[in-house]
Amino acid sequence: MAAIVPSGLGRRKPLDQPDAEAEGLKRALGPFNLILLGIGCTIGAGLFSLTGIAASENAGPAVVLSYLIGAIGCGFAGLCYSELAGMIPIAGSAYSYAYAALGELVAWIIGWDLVLEYAVAAATVAVAWSSYAVKLLDGFGIHLPARLCVSPFETVKLADGATVAGLVNLPAVVVIVAVSLLLMRGITESARVNAVIVLVKIAVILAVVGFGIPFVKAANYTPFIPPNDGTFGHYGLSGIMRGAGTVFFAFVGFDAVSTAAQETRNPGRDLPIGILGSLAVCTAAYAAFSFVLTGMLNYKQMLGDPAPVATAISQTPYGWLHLAVTIGILCGFTSVLLVLLLGQSRVFFAMSRDGLLPRLFSAVHPRFQTPWRSNLFFMVLTSLLCAFLPISELGHMTSIGTLLAFIIVCIGVMVLRRREPGRERRFRVPGGPVLVPVLGILSCSAMMASLDGRTWIRLVVWLLIGMAVYFGYGRRHSRLAAGRS
Repeated sequence: MAAIVPSGLGRRKPLDQPDAEAEGLKRALGPFNLILLGIGCTIGAGLFSLTGIAASENAGPAVVLSYLIGAIGCGFAGLCYSELAGMIPIAGSAYSYAYAALGELVAWIIGWDLVLEYAVAAATVAVAWSSYAVKLLDGFGIHLPARLCVSPFETVKLADGATVAGLVNLPAVVVIVAVSLLLMRGITESARVNAVIVLVKIAVILAVVGFGIPFVKAANYTPFIPPNDGTFGHYGLSGIMRGAGTVFFAFVGFDAVSTAAQETRNPGRDLPIGILGSLAVCTAAYAAFSFVLTGMLNYKQMLGDPAPVATAISQTPYGWLHLAVTIGILCGFTSVLLVLLLGQSRVFFAMSRDGLLPRLFSAVHPRFQTPWRSNLFFMVLTSLLCAFLPISELGHMTSIGTLLAFIIVCIGVMVLRRREPGRERRFRVPGGPVLVPVLGILSCSAMMASLDGRTWIRLVVWLLIGMAVYFGYGRRHSRLAAGRS
Protein backbone atom coordinates (compact mmCIF):
# COMPACT_ATOMS: atom_id res chain seq x y z
CA MET A 1 0.00 0.00 0.00
CA ALA A 2 1.35 3.39 -0.93
CA ALA A 3 2.01 5.62 2.05
CA ILE A 4 -0.26 8.59 2.67
CA VAL A 5 1.35 11.85 3.67
CA PRO A 6 -1.41 13.65 5.64
CA SER A 7 -0.35 17.19 4.79
CA GLY A 8 1.62 16.64 1.61
CA LEU A 9 0.66 17.44 -1.92
CA GLY A 10 1.94 14.03 -3.00
CA ARG A 11 -0.46 11.98 -0.86
CA ARG A 12 -1.75 9.09 -2.90
CA LYS A 13 -5.10 7.40 -2.89
CA PRO A 14 -5.00 3.79 -1.66
CA LEU A 15 -5.67 1.26 -4.40
CA ASP A 16 -7.91 -0.71 -2.04
CA GLN A 17 -10.32 2.21 -1.69
CA PRO A 18 -12.32 1.91 -4.97
CA ASP A 19 -14.67 -0.89 -3.81
CA ALA A 20 -16.04 1.30 -1.02
CA GLU A 21 -16.59 4.13 -3.48
CA ALA A 22 -18.60 2.12 -5.97
CA GLU A 23 -21.88 2.41 -4.05
CA GLY A 24 -24.60 4.55 -5.55
CA LEU A 25 -24.08 4.39 -9.31
CA LYS A 26 -25.85 1.67 -11.24
CA ARG A 27 -23.63 -1.04 -12.75
CA ALA A 28 -25.39 -1.67 -16.05
CA LEU A 29 -22.75 -1.53 -18.82
CA GLY A 30 -21.13 -4.49 -20.52
CA PRO A 31 -18.27 -4.70 -23.04
CA PHE A 32 -20.53 -4.07 -26.06
CA ASN A 33 -21.96 -0.92 -24.42
CA LEU A 34 -18.43 0.32 -23.72
CA ILE A 35 -17.25 -0.30 -27.28
CA LEU A 36 -20.24 1.71 -28.55
CA LEU A 37 -19.48 4.51 -26.06
CA GLY A 38 -15.91 4.67 -27.40
CA ILE A 39 -17.10 4.69 -31.01
CA GLY A 40 -19.76 7.25 -30.11
CA CYS A 41 -17.20 9.73 -28.82
CA THR A 42 -14.47 8.98 -31.36
CA ILE A 43 -16.24 8.94 -34.72
CA GLY A 44 -17.65 12.41 -35.26
CA ALA A 45 -17.84 14.78 -38.17
CA GLY A 46 -14.04 14.94 -38.23
CA LEU A 47 -14.02 11.85 -40.44
CA PHE A 48 -15.86 13.78 -43.14
CA SER A 49 -13.64 16.88 -42.90
CA LEU A 50 -10.15 15.90 -41.73
CA THR A 51 -9.74 13.29 -44.47
CA GLY A 52 -9.96 15.87 -47.23
CA ILE A 53 -7.65 18.32 -45.46
CA ALA A 54 -4.93 15.77 -44.73
CA ALA A 55 -5.14 14.26 -48.23
CA SER A 56 -5.05 17.53 -50.16
CA GLU A 57 -2.44 19.35 -48.07
CA ASN A 58 -0.18 16.61 -46.73
CA ALA A 59 -0.38 12.97 -47.75
CA GLY A 60 -2.40 12.51 -50.94
CA PRO A 61 -3.91 9.01 -51.28
CA ALA A 62 -1.46 7.89 -48.57
CA VAL A 63 -3.74 9.58 -46.03
CA VAL A 64 -4.86 6.05 -45.26
CA LEU A 65 -1.31 5.47 -43.92
CA SER A 66 -1.64 8.68 -41.90
CA TYR A 67 -4.75 7.25 -40.23
CA LEU A 68 -2.95 4.00 -39.47
CA ILE A 69 0.05 5.86 -37.97
CA GLY A 70 -2.29 8.04 -35.92
CA ALA A 71 -4.02 4.90 -34.67
CA ILE A 72 -0.68 3.40 -33.61
CA GLY A 73 0.24 6.54 -31.66
CA CYS A 74 -3.18 6.59 -30.03
CA GLY A 75 -2.90 2.86 -29.38
CA PHE A 76 0.09 3.39 -27.07
CA ALA A 77 -2.09 5.51 -24.79
CA GLY A 78 -5.00 3.11 -25.23
CA LEU A 79 -2.93 0.19 -23.97
CA CYS A 80 -1.89 2.20 -20.90
CA TYR A 81 -5.48 3.24 -20.25
CA SER A 82 -6.53 -0.41 -20.47
CA GLU A 83 -4.05 -1.55 -17.82
CA LEU A 84 -4.99 1.19 -15.36
CA ALA A 85 -8.73 0.92 -16.05
CA GLY A 86 -8.69 -2.77 -15.17
CA MET A 87 -6.50 -2.15 -12.12
CA ILE A 88 -8.33 0.95 -10.77
CA PRO A 89 -11.96 0.45 -11.84
CA ILE A 90 -13.49 3.69 -10.55
CA ALA A 91 -14.99 6.77 -12.16
CA GLY A 92 -12.71 9.66 -13.07
CA SER A 93 -10.48 8.25 -15.80
CA ALA A 94 -7.00 9.83 -15.85
CA TYR A 95 -7.79 11.84 -12.69
CA SER A 96 -8.34 8.68 -10.62
CA TYR A 97 -5.29 6.96 -12.08
CA ALA A 98 -3.08 9.95 -11.32
CA TYR A 99 -4.40 10.11 -7.73
CA ALA A 100 -3.34 6.52 -7.11
CA ALA A 101 -0.01 6.75 -8.93
CA LEU A 102 1.32 10.31 -8.74
CA GLY A 103 -0.44 12.02 -5.86
CA GLU A 104 -3.18 14.51 -5.11
CA LEU A 105 -1.69 17.62 -6.72
CA VAL A 106 -1.04 15.91 -10.07
CA ALA A 107 -4.51 14.35 -9.88
CA TRP A 108 -6.08 17.76 -9.31
CA ILE A 109 -4.20 19.24 -12.26
CA ILE A 110 -5.32 16.51 -14.63
CA GLY A 111 -8.88 16.51 -13.26
CA TRP A 112 -9.16 20.28 -13.67
CA ASP A 113 -7.67 19.93 -17.14
CA LEU A 114 -10.24 17.26 -18.07
CA VAL A 115 -13.08 19.49 -16.91
CA LEU A 116 -12.01 22.17 -19.38
CA GLU A 117 -11.35 19.62 -22.11
CA TYR A 118 -14.82 18.11 -21.90
CA ALA A 119 -16.63 21.44 -21.40
CA VAL A 120 -14.98 23.18 -24.36
CA ALA A 121 -15.28 20.11 -26.55
CA ALA A 122 -18.99 19.68 -25.75
CA ALA A 123 -19.72 23.37 -26.40
CA THR A 124 -17.80 23.30 -29.69
CA VAL A 125 -19.61 20.16 -30.87
CA ALA A 126 -22.98 21.68 -29.90
CA VAL A 127 -22.27 24.77 -32.02
CA ALA A 128 -21.32 22.57 -34.98
CA TRP A 129 -24.43 20.41 -34.42
CA SER A 130 -26.51 23.58 -34.54
CA SER A 131 -25.12 24.68 -37.92
CA TYR A 132 -25.78 21.28 -39.54
CA ALA A 133 -29.25 21.01 -37.99
CA VAL A 134 -30.19 24.45 -39.33
CA LYS A 135 -29.04 23.46 -42.85
CA LEU A 136 -30.96 20.18 -42.66
CA LEU A 137 -34.15 21.99 -41.61
CA ASP A 138 -33.64 24.56 -44.38
CA GLY A 139 -33.63 21.70 -46.86
CA PHE A 140 -37.08 20.68 -45.64
CA GLY A 141 -38.41 24.24 -45.85
CA ILE A 142 -38.19 24.93 -42.10
CA HIS A 143 -36.35 28.22 -41.56
CA LEU A 144 -35.34 29.17 -38.02
CA PRO A 145 -34.72 32.85 -37.17
CA ALA A 146 -31.10 33.45 -38.13
CA ARG A 147 -30.28 35.60 -35.07
CA LEU A 148 -31.39 32.77 -32.76
CA CYS A 149 -28.91 30.34 -34.29
CA VAL A 150 -25.58 32.12 -33.66
CA SER A 151 -23.84 33.81 -30.72
CA PRO A 152 -23.78 37.60 -30.16
CA PHE A 153 -20.16 37.64 -31.35
CA GLU A 154 -21.11 36.39 -34.83
CA THR A 155 -23.01 38.10 -37.64
CA VAL A 156 -25.78 36.89 -39.90
CA LYS A 157 -27.28 38.24 -43.11
CA LEU A 158 -31.01 38.86 -43.04
CA ALA A 159 -33.42 38.39 -45.94
CA ASP A 160 -33.22 42.11 -46.81
CA GLY A 161 -29.43 41.90 -47.09
CA ALA A 162 -28.68 43.65 -43.79
CA THR A 163 -25.92 42.22 -41.62
CA VAL A 164 -26.65 42.05 -37.88
CA ALA A 165 -25.19 40.41 -34.79
CA GLY A 166 -26.67 37.19 -33.50
CA LEU A 167 -28.54 36.90 -30.21
CA VAL A 168 -28.21 33.35 -28.91
CA ASN A 169 -27.51 29.92 -30.37
CA LEU A 170 -30.73 28.22 -29.30
CA PRO A 171 -30.36 24.95 -31.29
CA ALA A 172 -27.02 24.33 -29.54
CA VAL A 173 -28.66 24.88 -26.15
CA VAL A 174 -31.54 22.56 -27.05
CA VAL A 175 -29.26 19.62 -27.88
CA ILE A 176 -27.17 20.16 -24.71
CA VAL A 177 -30.29 20.20 -22.53
CA ALA A 178 -31.79 17.16 -24.28
CA VAL A 179 -28.63 15.06 -23.93
CA SER A 180 -28.11 16.16 -20.30
CA LEU A 181 -31.67 15.22 -19.34
CA LEU A 182 -31.15 11.82 -20.96
CA LEU A 183 -27.98 11.30 -18.91
CA MET A 184 -29.79 12.29 -15.72
CA ARG A 185 -32.54 9.80 -16.55
CA GLY A 186 -30.18 6.84 -16.34
CA ILE A 187 -27.04 5.18 -17.71
CA THR A 188 -29.02 2.28 -19.22
CA GLU A 189 -31.27 4.57 -21.24
CA SER A 190 -28.27 6.69 -22.29
CA ALA A 191 -26.38 3.60 -23.46
CA ARG A 192 -29.37 2.43 -25.50
CA VAL A 193 -29.78 5.78 -27.25
CA ASN A 194 -26.03 5.94 -27.92
CA ALA A 195 -26.14 2.42 -29.40
CA VAL A 196 -28.87 3.42 -31.87
CA ILE A 197 -27.05 6.62 -32.88
CA VAL A 198 -23.73 4.79 -33.34
CA LEU A 199 -25.33 2.12 -35.50
CA VAL A 200 -26.89 4.84 -37.72
CA LYS A 201 -23.60 6.65 -38.32
CA ILE A 202 -21.72 3.40 -38.93
CA ALA A 203 -24.43 2.50 -41.48
CA VAL A 204 -23.84 5.88 -43.19
CA ILE A 205 -20.07 5.26 -43.34
CA LEU A 206 -20.66 1.77 -44.77
CA ALA A 207 -23.10 3.24 -47.32
CA VAL A 208 -20.53 5.78 -48.52
CA VAL A 209 -17.86 3.07 -48.77
CA GLY A 210 -20.12 0.45 -50.32
CA PHE A 211 -21.82 2.66 -52.90
CA GLY A 212 -18.59 4.56 -53.60
CA ILE A 213 -16.38 1.57 -54.45
CA PRO A 214 -17.78 1.16 -58.00
CA PHE A 215 -16.79 4.77 -58.73
CA VAL A 216 -13.19 4.42 -57.53
CA LYS A 217 -10.64 5.21 -60.24
CA ALA A 218 -7.26 3.50 -60.06
CA ALA A 219 -5.62 6.59 -61.60
CA ASN A 220 -6.44 8.58 -58.45
CA TYR A 221 -4.07 6.36 -56.47
CA THR A 222 -1.11 7.21 -58.71
CA PRO A 223 1.21 8.19 -57.22
CA PHE A 224 0.04 6.71 -53.92
CA ILE A 225 2.66 8.75 -52.07
CA PRO A 226 3.07 12.04 -53.98
CA PRO A 227 6.69 13.26 -54.06
CA ASN A 228 7.59 15.96 -51.56
CA ASP A 229 7.56 19.44 -53.11
CA GLY A 230 10.51 20.69 -51.06
CA THR A 231 8.49 21.80 -48.06
CA PHE A 232 8.33 19.66 -44.93
CA GLY A 233 4.87 18.18 -44.52
CA HIS A 234 3.84 18.72 -48.15
CA TYR A 235 3.61 15.14 -49.44
CA GLY A 236 6.27 12.48 -49.30
CA LEU A 237 7.07 10.73 -46.02
CA SER A 238 7.01 13.99 -44.07
CA GLY A 239 3.55 14.66 -45.49
CA ILE A 240 2.31 11.31 -44.23
CA MET A 241 3.61 12.15 -40.75
CA ARG A 242 2.12 15.66 -40.84
CA GLY A 243 -1.14 14.10 -41.99
CA ALA A 244 -0.98 11.69 -39.06
CA GLY A 245 -0.76 14.68 -36.72
CA THR A 246 -3.75 16.25 -38.46
CA VAL A 247 -5.98 13.18 -38.24
CA PHE A 248 -4.76 12.05 -34.80
CA PHE A 249 -7.47 14.08 -33.14
CA ALA A 250 -10.09 12.07 -35.01
CA PHE A 251 -9.19 9.25 -32.58
CA VAL A 252 -9.55 11.31 -29.41
CA GLY A 253 -12.51 10.11 -27.37
CA PHE A 254 -11.83 6.53 -26.41
CA ASP A 255 -10.50 7.74 -23.03
CA ALA A 256 -14.06 8.73 -22.06
CA VAL A 257 -14.87 5.00 -21.83
CA SER A 258 -12.89 4.74 -18.60
CA THR A 259 -14.97 7.46 -16.93
CA ALA A 260 -17.88 4.97 -16.79
CA ALA A 261 -15.89 2.43 -14.74
CA GLN A 262 -18.24 2.49 -11.74
CA GLU A 263 -21.22 1.84 -14.01
CA THR A 264 -19.57 -1.21 -15.62
CA ARG A 265 -20.61 -4.68 -14.51
CA ASN A 266 -17.12 -6.22 -14.68
CA PRO A 267 -14.71 -3.27 -15.09
CA GLY A 268 -11.52 -5.29 -14.76
CA ARG A 269 -12.42 -7.32 -17.83
CA ASP A 270 -14.79 -5.06 -19.76
CA LEU A 271 -12.94 -1.71 -19.73
CA PRO A 272 -9.89 -2.95 -21.70
CA ILE A 273 -12.28 -4.58 -24.18
CA GLY A 274 -14.22 -1.33 -24.55
CA ILE A 275 -11.13 0.85 -24.97
CA LEU A 276 -9.18 -1.33 -27.39
CA GLY A 277 -12.30 -2.59 -29.19
CA SER A 278 -13.54 0.92 -29.97
CA LEU A 279 -10.06 1.91 -31.19
CA ALA A 280 -9.94 -1.10 -33.53
CA VAL A 281 -13.40 -0.41 -35.01
CA CYS A 282 -12.65 3.29 -35.51
CA THR A 283 -9.30 2.55 -37.17
CA ALA A 284 -10.95 0.18 -39.65
CA ALA A 285 -13.70 2.72 -40.41
CA TYR A 286 -11.23 5.56 -40.94
CA ALA A 287 -8.92 3.52 -43.17
CA ALA A 288 -11.75 2.20 -45.37
CA PHE A 289 -13.45 5.60 -45.67
CA SER A 290 -10.25 7.49 -46.56
CA PHE A 291 -9.20 4.84 -49.09
CA VAL A 292 -12.52 4.98 -50.96
CA LEU A 293 -12.78 8.79 -50.80
CA THR A 294 -9.33 9.35 -52.31
CA GLY A 295 -10.18 6.77 -54.98
CA MET A 296 -13.40 8.54 -55.95
CA LEU A 297 -11.93 12.05 -55.90
CA ASN A 298 -8.36 13.00 -56.79
CA TYR A 299 -6.57 14.52 -53.79
CA LYS A 300 -5.71 17.66 -55.81
CA GLN A 301 -9.42 18.34 -56.29
CA MET A 302 -9.91 18.31 -52.51
CA LEU A 303 -7.65 21.33 -51.96
CA GLY A 304 -9.78 24.18 -50.66
CA ASP A 305 -12.96 22.12 -50.92
CA PRO A 306 -14.89 22.49 -47.62
CA ALA A 307 -17.03 19.43 -48.41
CA PRO A 308 -14.97 16.88 -50.38
CA VAL A 309 -17.33 14.07 -49.40
CA ALA A 310 -20.26 15.89 -51.02
CA THR A 311 -18.14 16.50 -54.14
CA ALA A 312 -17.28 12.80 -54.34
CA ILE A 313 -20.90 11.74 -53.86
CA SER A 314 -21.99 14.11 -56.65
CA GLN A 315 -20.14 11.80 -59.06
CA THR A 316 -22.58 8.99 -58.22
CA PRO A 317 -26.25 8.73 -59.20
CA TYR A 318 -27.22 8.36 -55.54
CA GLY A 319 -28.52 11.78 -54.56
CA TRP A 320 -29.93 10.42 -51.30
CA LEU A 321 -26.36 9.89 -50.06
CA HIS A 322 -26.07 13.66 -49.48
CA LEU A 323 -28.95 13.51 -47.01
CA ALA A 324 -27.51 10.34 -45.46
CA VAL A 325 -24.13 12.00 -44.88
CA THR A 326 -25.77 15.01 -43.20
CA ILE A 327 -27.76 12.69 -40.95
CA GLY A 328 -24.60 10.71 -40.24
CA ILE A 329 -22.76 13.89 -39.23
CA LEU A 330 -25.62 14.93 -36.92
CA CYS A 331 -25.65 11.46 -35.37
CA GLY A 332 -21.88 11.68 -34.96
CA PHE A 333 -22.13 15.00 -33.17
CA THR A 334 -24.96 13.78 -30.93
CA SER A 335 -23.15 10.65 -29.74
CA VAL A 336 -19.97 12.67 -29.14
CA LEU A 337 -21.98 15.10 -27.00
CA LEU A 338 -23.52 12.26 -25.02
CA VAL A 339 -20.19 10.67 -24.15
CA LEU A 340 -18.44 14.00 -23.45
CA LEU A 341 -21.16 15.12 -21.04
CA LEU A 342 -21.13 11.66 -19.45
CA GLY A 343 -17.37 11.78 -18.92
CA GLN A 344 -17.47 15.36 -17.68
CA SER A 345 -19.96 14.64 -14.93
CA ARG A 346 -18.13 11.46 -13.84
CA VAL A 347 -14.82 13.30 -13.43
CA PHE A 348 -16.54 15.91 -11.24
CA PHE A 349 -18.28 13.08 -9.38
CA ALA A 350 -14.92 11.44 -8.58
CA MET A 351 -13.29 14.72 -7.51
CA SER A 352 -16.26 15.50 -5.25
CA ARG A 353 -16.18 12.02 -3.70
CA ASP A 354 -12.54 12.68 -2.82
CA GLY A 355 -13.46 15.97 -1.12
CA LEU A 356 -11.63 18.18 -3.61
CA LEU A 357 -14.93 19.70 -4.77
CA PRO A 358 -18.19 20.31 -2.83
CA ARG A 359 -20.21 17.20 -1.96
CA LEU A 360 -23.22 18.28 -4.00
CA PHE A 361 -21.44 17.15 -7.18
CA SER A 362 -21.29 13.54 -5.95
CA ALA A 363 -24.97 13.36 -4.96
CA VAL A 364 -26.59 10.34 -6.64
CA HIS A 365 -30.27 10.42 -7.59
CA PRO A 366 -32.11 7.86 -5.42
CA ARG A 367 -34.22 6.58 -8.34
CA PHE A 368 -32.11 7.04 -11.47
CA GLN A 369 -28.75 6.29 -9.79
CA THR A 370 -26.93 9.03 -11.68
CA PRO A 371 -24.86 12.04 -10.43
CA TRP A 372 -27.72 14.30 -11.51
CA ARG A 373 -26.51 17.49 -9.84
CA SER A 374 -23.19 17.23 -11.62
CA ASN A 375 -25.08 16.67 -14.90
CA LEU A 376 -27.28 19.68 -14.13
CA PHE A 377 -24.30 21.92 -13.39
CA PHE A 378 -22.57 21.09 -16.66
CA MET A 379 -25.84 21.38 -18.58
CA VAL A 380 -26.07 25.01 -17.48
CA LEU A 381 -22.35 25.76 -17.92
CA THR A 382 -22.03 24.19 -21.37
CA SER A 383 -25.30 25.75 -22.52
CA LEU A 384 -24.02 29.22 -21.62
CA LEU A 385 -20.75 28.60 -23.46
CA CYS A 386 -22.33 27.40 -26.68
CA ALA A 387 -25.15 29.97 -26.56
CA PHE A 388 -23.13 33.15 -26.14
CA LEU A 389 -19.49 32.51 -27.09
CA PRO A 390 -17.71 31.94 -30.43
CA ILE A 391 -16.39 28.71 -28.99
CA SER A 392 -14.47 27.63 -32.10
CA GLU A 393 -11.47 29.71 -30.99
CA LEU A 394 -11.04 27.38 -28.03
CA GLY A 395 -11.18 24.20 -30.06
CA HIS A 396 -7.50 23.38 -29.68
CA MET A 397 -7.94 23.28 -25.89
CA THR A 398 -9.57 19.89 -26.38
CA SER A 399 -6.48 18.57 -28.12
CA ILE A 400 -3.91 19.80 -25.63
CA GLY A 401 -6.01 18.66 -22.68
CA THR A 402 -6.41 15.17 -24.07
CA LEU A 403 -2.72 14.81 -24.90
CA LEU A 404 -1.76 15.91 -21.37
CA ALA A 405 -4.11 13.27 -19.95
CA PHE A 406 -2.54 10.63 -22.20
CA ILE A 407 0.94 11.50 -20.94
CA ILE A 408 -0.13 11.30 -17.29
CA VAL A 409 -1.70 7.87 -17.86
CA CYS A 410 1.46 6.55 -19.55
CA ILE A 411 3.57 7.78 -16.63
CA GLY A 412 1.10 6.20 -14.19
CA VAL A 413 1.62 2.75 -15.70
CA MET A 414 5.38 2.92 -15.12
CA VAL A 415 5.02 4.28 -11.56
CA LEU A 416 2.49 1.68 -10.45
CA ARG A 417 4.46 -1.20 -12.01
CA ARG A 418 7.30 -0.14 -9.69
CA ARG A 419 5.27 0.68 -6.56
CA GLU A 420 2.68 -2.08 -6.83
CA PRO A 421 4.37 -4.93 -8.72
CA GLY A 422 2.23 -7.63 -7.09
CA ARG A 423 -1.12 -5.94 -7.69
CA GLU A 424 -3.58 -7.91 -9.83
CA ARG A 425 -3.82 -6.55 -13.37
CA ARG A 426 -6.56 -7.97 -15.58
CA PHE A 427 -4.74 -6.49 -18.57
CA ARG A 428 -1.02 -5.74 -18.91
CA VAL A 429 0.66 -3.46 -21.42
CA PRO A 430 2.69 -5.76 -23.70
CA GLY A 431 6.46 -5.42 -23.91
CA GLY A 432 7.10 -4.61 -20.26
CA PRO A 433 6.47 -1.49 -18.15
CA VAL A 434 8.69 0.91 -20.14
CA LEU A 435 8.53 0.51 -23.93
CA VAL A 436 4.88 1.29 -24.72
CA PRO A 437 4.46 4.02 -22.05
CA VAL A 438 7.62 5.80 -23.21
CA LEU A 439 6.50 5.63 -26.84
CA GLY A 440 3.13 7.04 -25.76
CA ILE A 441 4.80 9.88 -23.83
CA LEU A 442 7.09 10.79 -26.72
CA SER A 443 4.39 10.72 -29.41
CA CYS A 444 1.90 12.76 -27.34
CA SER A 445 4.60 15.25 -26.26
CA ALA A 446 5.61 15.79 -29.89
CA MET A 447 2.03 16.57 -30.85
CA MET A 448 1.60 18.93 -27.87
CA ALA A 449 4.75 20.77 -28.93
CA SER A 450 3.28 21.32 -32.40
CA LEU A 451 0.26 23.26 -31.04
CA ASP A 452 0.25 27.05 -31.24
CA GLY A 453 1.29 29.44 -28.44
CA ARG A 454 -2.22 30.73 -27.75
CA THR A 455 -3.36 27.22 -26.91
CA TRP A 456 -0.55 26.87 -24.38
CA ILE A 457 -1.39 30.25 -22.83
CA ARG A 458 -5.03 29.25 -22.37
CA LEU A 459 -3.97 25.99 -20.73
CA VAL A 460 -1.61 27.77 -18.31
CA VAL A 461 -4.24 30.35 -17.36
CA TRP A 462 -6.84 27.64 -16.73
CA LEU A 463 -4.40 25.63 -14.60
CA LEU A 464 -3.52 28.74 -12.56
CA ILE A 465 -7.22 29.23 -11.84
CA GLY A 466 -7.35 25.59 -10.84
CA MET A 467 -4.45 26.02 -8.43
CA ALA A 468 -6.34 28.85 -6.71
CA VAL A 469 -9.40 26.62 -6.31
CA TYR A 470 -7.31 23.71 -5.04
CA PHE A 471 -5.40 25.66 -2.41
CA GLY A 472 -8.49 27.66 -1.47
CA TYR A 473 -10.84 24.68 -1.10
CA GLY A 474 -9.68 21.27 -2.30
CA ARG A 475 -6.55 20.85 -0.20
CA ARG A 476 -8.37 21.70 3.05
CA HIS A 477 -11.37 19.44 2.34
CA SER A 478 -9.50 16.46 0.90
CA ARG A 479 -10.67 13.15 2.37
CA LEU A 480 -7.11 11.92 2.50
CA ALA A 481 -5.99 15.05 4.34
CA ALA A 482 -8.74 14.48 6.92
CA GLY A 483 -7.84 10.83 7.30
CA ARG A 484 -11.15 9.67 5.79
CA SER A 485 -9.74 7.36 3.14
